[in-house]
Amino acid sequence: MNKAWQAAALTAATLLAWLKLLALDGSLARAEPKTLRYRILHAAARLARGARQRRLNIQASWPWAADIVTAWDRITALPQAP
Repeated sequence: MNKAWQAAALTAATLLAWLKLLALDGSLARAEPKTLRYRILHAAARLARGARQRRLNIQASWPWAADIVTAWDRITALPQAP
């Protein structure tokens, strides 16, 4: 059980590191994981699919909605793996 927990924690840390490196800028790129959890991962958003594309629907009143949309645009602009 400890190995599974360690693998999950390392995967989460790696995903946050790549998110900061590829998609975030400014203060969020230097933010601690606790700050990223509060500002980005706890946002009320929905990922919708239609017409062969994915859309991010996020509540406009969320204070960091613009940062999340910018990060989403950067992630979707990355080339797809073959």
